[in-house]
Amino acid sequence: MATANETRESWRPRRGEIPTEPGVYRFRDEQGRVLYVGKAKNLRSRLSNYFQPLHSLHDRTRRMVTTARGVEWTVVGSELEALSLEYTWIKEFAPPFNVKFRDDKTYPYLAITLGDRFPRVMVTRTRGIPGARYFGPYTKVWAVRETVDIMLKAFPVRSCSEATFKRARDRKRPCLLGDIGKCAAPCVGRVSPEEHKSLALDFASFMAGNDQTYVRRLREQMAAAAAELDYESAARFRDQIGALETALSKSALVLADDVDADVFGIAYDELAAAVQLFIVRGGRVRGVRGWVVDTELDVTLAELVDTVLQNAYDDASEPPAREILVPAVPDDAAALQTVLTERRRAAGERGAVVVRTAQRGDKASLAETALTNAQGALQVYKTRRSGDFTARSQALADIQEALGLPEAPLRLECYDVSHLGGTNQVASMVVFEDGLPRKDQYRSFSIASARDDTDAIHQVLTRRLAYLRPGSDPGEVPADTSTDPASRDAAASDSVEAESVTPGQTPTGTAKAKKSFHYRPGLLVIDGGQPQVQAAARALANAGITDIAVCGIAKRLEEIWLPDSDFPVILPRSSDALFLLQRLRDEAHRFALKHQRTKRKQSITTELSSVPGLGPARVRELLSRFGSVARLRAASLEELMAIDGIGRKTAEAVQQALATRR
Repeated sequence: MATANETRESWRPRRGEIPTEPGVYRFRDEQGRVLYVGKAKNLRSRLSNYFQPLHSLHDRTRRMVTTARGVEWTVVGSELEALSLEYTWIKEFAPPFNVKFRDDKTYPYLAITLGDRFPRVMVTRTRGIPGARYFGPYTKVWAVRETVDIMLKAFPVRSCSEATFKRARDRKRPCLLGDIGKCAAPCVGRVSPEEHKSLALDFASFMAGNDQTYVRRLREQMAAAAAELDYESAARFRDQIGALETALSKSALVLADDVDADVFGIAYDELAAAVQLFIVRGGRVRGVRGWVVDTELDVTLAELVDTVLQNAYDDASEPPAREILVPAVPDDAAALQTVLTERRRAAGERGAVVVRTAQRGDKASLAETALTNAQGALQVYKTRRSGDFTARSQALADIQEALGLPEAPLRLECYDVSHLGGTNQVASMVVFEDGLPRKDQYRSFSIASARDDTDAIHQVLTRRLAYLRPGSDPGEVPADTSTDPASRDAAASDSVEAESVTPGQTPTGTAKAKKSFHYRPGLLVIDGGQPQVQAAARALANAGITDIAVCGIAKRLEEIWLPDSDFPVILPRSSDALFLLQRLRDEAHRFALKHQRTKRKQSITTELSSVPGLGPARVRELLSRFGSVARLRAASLEELMAIDGIGRKTAEAVQQALATRR
């Protein structure tokens, strides 16, 4: 049977055949389907990266090139042309290994129908109304309705439907909004069509960022009316000023008045990314938009930004701002700026687009806020997927089918090993029941010594499975089959640490807490590939347990390994089953890392406490002052002696103690 590398070599183009000019390339599978579309300043240099030894490629890239059966390219004249052609082909072919976008909702907009004879202000989710000027999008429909209600006091533009407008005109009687001053009532001729359209244009100008101009003008008119003793007009101007200032207060001033910017925040992990776009006009956040991105191939943040910007302005009615702030500038920023400038000018806006990162000041603060919102959106996206009972049930059923289990694994246990350069080895066990975490049953293990991760997994599973042997006692310490006395001592000190234990719950370490070790899992999941899974299978065999299945999920590979199979199980990219296993694996990794850091901190504290002249208070002060062990180790004698109560002799002893721990 031909290997994946041999198969790839059969269709790999000769290096000399690949041009060195800019261009766009497409990978295809054996059915001719386009798998991936990419662009390059130098096609030969870029494509050569895909034909490195398979073990050196990123997991997803390796999966793409081993699936492909051919590559083709098109030479273009410049990076700008490459960018445009890549965008066109991605839209046309929808390649499965390119970044995929999907909006998580339809957002409300504030629209002013300037193309109508009597323009109307409305809140709508529909785009493309002829002649309409749009503002937003907004995250909450009630917020934009409240803003419109306030603004109508200053700019009494009609906001009624066509049916209401025609009925009022036929009856020659305005509606309630006309009676209370929130509409100029053009339906009954109180203002001319030209005067009403002027009000609508002023409304649009205010929303576009010229807000302070109108406030100043109204203040001048109020002062002039008061000087002429026209107190009724002065009171009306005062109310309008109050309405505008109230509207302005709902859109906090974050930047200078002349700032016109789009600020992007992007939070991402191995499978998905959340994007938050803050639309800043006139120094104020006029709208917020968010969407979710699915990624297949591993991409850098700069590459993700490139694709996000290409797709963020598909709608011609929402042109790019003059300044676009992103977390990382793409390599082809010059070409991207040219494309975005053309889209801006096509929408009737002047000025060139500049793409850059915010380094300091208010813009950097707003970019940080956008990032925080993106991180929250990514967490909400994951939580919603895991919180859906139907999706969780389907995920468990899909896992049962994919792994050939006799029934759905209602209890999942996942194990991960963590260490720092082979020291302070620990392992974690996290538990999901019915697709949800059971943090009160999380466990952590100390590992005295292990040859490698497979040995560590075997030790941990041996100790855990001892609780499932027939006749085992909840209070007993499980026997360890290891011949290493230190390993047996570690087994006796297994931690039954649990997270989020509520008041009144049984304290960890009691017989009731340990009894949860006797709950039989439906599936053991190992954070790792086939070697780790085979080590877990040996532990099951040694324990004489045959009714518990085991599988592994390799980090960032998203392929499921079984102990007796030479090929992994591939779950669909967007399946809830893969999402559940990934979340389980990530939680095990997080919990193991938390325990490892705690143990490392305790270890360095114990080490420093043995230094003559250092008591607990000065140990805490040392760690607090330098913040980390690495910075403490790098500190000079003078820096150590700067701490009150530490002399040269003690400082030298600290350095010697830290040197022995390298």
